[in-house]
Amino acid sequence: MAIDKIFKDEASEEKGERARMASFVGAMAIADLVKTTLGPKGMDKILQSTGRGREVTVTNDGATILKSLHIDNPAAKVLVDISKVQDDEVGDGTTSVVVLAGELLREAEKLVATKIHPMTIIAGFRMAAECARNALLEKVVDNKADAEKFRSDLLNIAMTTLSSKILSQDKEHFAKLAVDAVMRLKGSTNLESIQIIKKPGGSLKDSFLDEGFILDKKIGIGQPKRIENAKILVANTAMDTDKVKIYGARVRVDSMARVAQIEAAEKEKMREKVQKIIGHGINCFVNRQLIYNFPEELFADAGILAIEHADFDGIERLALVTGGDIASTFDNPESVKLGHCDLIEEIMIGEDKLIHFSGVAMGQACTIVLRGASHHVLDEAERSLHDALCVLSQTVNDSRVLLGGGWPEMVMAKEVDALAKKTPGKKSLAIEAFSRALLAIPTIIADNAGLDSAELISQLRAEHQKEGCTAGIDVISGSVGDMLERGISEAFKVKQAVLLSSTEAAEMILRVDEIITCAPRRREDRM
Repeated sequence: MAIDKIFKDEASEEKGERARMASFVGAMAIADLVKTTLGPKGMDKILQSTGRGREVTVTNDGATILKSLHIDNPAAKVLVDISKVQDDEVGDGTTSVVVLAGELLREAEKLVATKIHPMTIIAGFRMAAECARNALLEKVVDNKADAEKFRSDLLNIAMTTLSSKILSQDKEHFAKLAVDAVMRLKGSTNLESIQIIKKPGGSLKDSFLDEGFILDKKIGIGQPKRIENAKILVANTAMDTDKVKIYGARVRVDSMARVAQIEAAEKEKMREKVQKIIGHGINCFVNRQLIYNFPEELFADAGILAIEHADFDGIERLALVTGGDIASTFDNPESVKLGHCDLIEEIMIGEDKLIHFSGVAMGQACTIVLRGASHHVLDEAERSLHDALCVLSQTVNDSRVLLGGGWPEMVMAKEVDALAKKTPGKKSLAIEAFSRALLAIPTIIADNAGLDSAELISQLRAEHQKEGCTAGIDVISGSVGDMLERGISEAFKVKQAVLLSSTEAAEMILRVDEIITCAPRRREDRM
């Protein structure tokens, strides 16, 4: 009995088989949870938070689903992490990466049950992953040189990414939006300069891409509604000091007249500040903090458009887009870079008025305005669009493209199988298992569409024995189809990330042979 008392009272440990079981089961449960969202016919999940407001999220994005779960199982946490990383790194494939890792573990569990050492399995997985990656590398298509073809590749990738999301009905429309937006970035993967504004109302089809920059603010009263050839000063400074704010200040005066004098002095200071700002030769002043009536009046007199309370995001983006700096002192106008744009005007979207800057200095920036029936639809549309934008911006840099629809998995599985036949020893069993796990992805895509997956996959496997085969699962017609004709393609970078992350995650979970849970720290009574 004495030997058990190494740990504190509430700590527990699980050894060997039990620990491995716990991690396998947890990981597979997570994989099964997001499994149904895979593919064009994948279903969505409703996530309801138990906090105040009972917020409801309807989503199809693997990473979003897993982020919102509170999980106790340590192995499941590893899977949640890889889907997050996948989301940050390439933006799409968040579901596939979890499903693949889950399938690898499912296969590994069978192997461990037949007394094969986990390290042997890991070595086999390593070889198989390398082999699968090389198989893909041989099959990639790169159309970077031919702009027309490359654009159609991008459109196809965007449509493939969107086809499993809520936007699948209008995917041509949104794919065009996404490709236009990313092409404007000219190869940077910084998605900051693509702004997405969500306005409820209308239908998803009414969404559009705007060349300029849209600030979600109204234009003040008595100010010019439209300015051509604008010079913009973007600032972050307090414009509310012309009234005496008696909050924390104690001012001792002997008569009311003195208070008036102090106020007048403050007003003068304010006027000087405004004069300095006007001295920059601007006709539009955007401030992050609020602007009181008095300075606003002065600006209106000078014919300057003053916009207050532009939130921080707006300010940073505006400075980025118009090529200006954010200023907070105005003493030497020559050192401040002003922003420029051709036209500032007020536009209406739905019932909201917004300020629209067009013809901005940086041609890279643009705004996508999403319209939709409700907030939930808009949030999900934004997530889907963000996925597409991430994938596209990665593809512009690394322009290698593969076909989609379970085609890459079949190609990899075929090569990995061939490798298993050549490899001597127990490793070959692990390599075979890897190829079975790869086949699970097209199987699940077919299952989610309610097709006979076993039949389809065996047909596909036969097709893939031919040279230069382009067959994949065509979910729409419910049969094996030609992915090249259908224009279903995916980015190589996404597939590679899925393959490598899921192998590593599976490996990590396989290595576990003991789970130790620490005792919680006791809270001493402070009384």
